[in-house]
Formats: sequence, C-alpha cells, structure tokens
Amino acid sequence: MSTFLGIAFLISLLALAYVTWRYWVLYHSLETYARRMQQIASEPQARSLPTDLPHIEQLSNAIHTLISGYDQRIDNLDAERSRLEATLTQMTDGVLIADSQGRIQMANPAAEKLFGEGEALPGKTVSMALRHHQLIEAWRKCQQSGEMQSESVELPASHKFLQFIAIPDKHAGGSILLVQDLTRTRRLETVRRDFISNVSHEFRTPLASLKALTETLQEGALDDPPAARRFLSRIHTEVDALTQMSAELLELSRIESGQVPLELKPLSPYKLLQSADERMKTQAERAGLNLTSDCAADLPEILADLPRLQQVLVNLIHNSIKFTAPGGDIYLQASNEGRFIQFSVRDSGCGIPSDDLTRIFERFYRVDRSRTGGGTGLGLSIASHLVEAHGGRIWAESREGDGSSFYFVIPVA
Repeated sequence: MSTFLGIAFLISLLALAYVTWRYWVLYHSLETYARRMQQIASEPQARSLPTDLPHIEQLSNAIHTLISGYDQRIDNLDAERSRLEATLTQMTDGVLIADSQGRIQMANPAAEKLFGEGEALPGKTVSMALRHHQLIEAWRKCQQSGEMQSESVELPASHKFLQFIAIPDKHAGGSILLVQDLTRTRRLETVRRDFISNVSHEFRTPLASLKALTETLQEGALDDPPAARRFLSRIHTEVDALTQMSAELLELSRIESGQVPLELKPLSPYKLLQSADERMKTQAERAGLNLTSDCAADLPEILADLPRLQQVLVNLIHNSIKFTAPGGDIYLQASNEGRFIQFSVRDSGCGIPSDDLTRIFERFYRVDRSRTGGGTGLGLSIASHLVEAHGGRIWAESREGDGSSFYFVIPVA
C-alpha cells in the first residue's frame, strides 16, 4: 500500500513538474514575444517577429499576418499620398484643406503663392490666410450649411481676380478650399473687348467721312470742279487710310498665327541701325528733329530677317517722330548685352504715363487719342510680334513729359 502511494505521489510530482515547465516555457515565449512587439512599436522599421518560439506558433502566425496586411495598407496609403501631393503640387489652382476648427492642415504651392506672402499657411486659421471678408464669409457658410459655396472676388491690393469654391468635408468635418486665379483670363477678355471696340471705332471714323464726302458730291458738289477735286482728294486719303489699316491688320494676324516665315541670316547690328537711320533721316529733318545713331561696327552678328527688323526700328522711330516737338532729339543705339544685342530708340518727346506703359503694345491702344495724329495704332503691336518671332523681347521706359525709350533685344548668332 505504501509502495502504491509512493508511486502515485511520484507520478503527481512529475505531472506537476511537467505542467509547471510547460507554463514556464509558455510564459517565457510570451514575454519574449511581448518584448519584440514593444520593439516593433518603438521602431516601425523592425517588422520581423520570432517564429521559433514554442507553443505560440499559431498566435505568431496570426499576428504576423496582421502586421503584413498593416504594412501593405501603409504602403498603399503612402503611394496614394505621394500621388496626391504630386497632383496638388502641379496644380495651377490653389488648394487649402482645413479642419473642423478652421485651421489649415495643408496648402499646395499655388495657394502659398496666392496667400502665403512668404510664410507657410499650414497651422494658420482660414481667416488669417484668406484675409478677405467675402472669401471668409463663403467658407463660414460652407461650414454652417454643409453645402458647397462659390464666390468671385477682385483683390484690390494685388489686382487679382479670384474664383473661390468651398467644399465641405463631411467625413472629417472640415473643408476643402479651391482658388482659381482668373486674372489672366479676365485681362485677355478685357483686351478682346477693347480690340473689338477699337476696330469698330477706327473703321467707323473714315467710313463716316467717306459717306459724308460722297453725299456732298451727290448733292451738287460735282458741279463745282475745284470743290469736287478737293473732296475726291479727301476720299482718296480716307481710302488709303482704310487700305493701310486693313493691310496692317492682316499682316498682324499672319504674324500672330506664324504664317510669316522669317529668313534668318547673320546680320551686323551696325548695318541694321545705319539702314534705319538713313531711311528715316529725311522724315526726321522734315519734322525739325535731330536723328543720330551710335553703334560699334564690331558688335557680334545677330541671326535676323533684315527687312523685318528694319520694320521694327522704322515703326519705333516713326512713333518718336510723331510725339516729339520740333527741335527735339531722337537717339538710336545698339550695345552688346552678353547673349543679346540690345537696340534702343530714345526721344525727348512728351513721354507716356506710367499706367499706359504696360498696354502700349496692344493693337489700337492709344495713350491719348487727341494727339495721335496719323497712323493706325498697329505699329507697336507689329513691332512687338516681330521681335518675339526673333526670340527677343521688347519693352518701353518713360515718364510723362520727359521723353520715352523703347528697347528690344535679339539673341546673338
């Protein structure tokens, strides 16, 4: 009996030892696994988990599957985020994303350019970033109503015309703000409207004069030969003006559409300036003006179409002759500016108001119609397009009452 009890006790002791050992091994495995999980939490790049720990293979495999799925989702989110950032960076429209408290979380470069003023927008409130009551009110209505709001405003300080759209983010409770800069579109629309108005005005004046002259002839002036000849001479002048205007409009249209091929050849700036000087010298002297030129004979050659650049210089000189009083001066010059040769036509005339300087190269644009004299108002526009066709740039500097200076640059051959 005692032997049986001893054997039973020994078996119980061995069973207890085995169970204790199993629990100790399991506890040690779980402790090791917990330490590894804590390392992963603190170092996300360390993704590997131990797979050889006893008794927890199934748990390890399940957690490993969860982590693999998590990694895949993170990679997909990173890829989506990169695509979104690339798209927003390339967008020309401004995009702002604000949270439910009205604080900006993200702003693309276009929005930073419109509203940033050198400071980062994320972290600022929408009101601080937009700084315009109509835009702020549209955003507030969007937040309150949960509906998209749209507003068009013109910023007086920067002279920009903006289209603003606020879209509610119903998932996060914030809003997405889109801002389109329509300044260029608005300016082009203004130019188009002005052009149509100017064309109508320019043609209406000579046509009205022609109608009046022909009606006068029909009503009896034909019976008075001296008067008839005088009226016919005026009709001839008006027809010439209409013909010149139509020809220049057609030429301008052809230049703008690229239908005027340029015969580019190496050309000496000295030869170009001298030919324009000789061509306009008589006209300047007839107007009582002193026309002089200054150009070194050894300047680098340019690649240009001689007749077309002559036309540019002649138009600029003719413009100076019109607006310079007798006794004034017109000065032509060419100089080397590195990769370009710069040509200039300067006069001592009446000058151009600063507000008009940016528009004088538009078709038919007149600074002051009362002092335009003859001409079609297309010369400077034609000159601008011809210079640009040569790969150059043209601009003007002037102060009212203190003369004008026209400059253009042509690349060195």
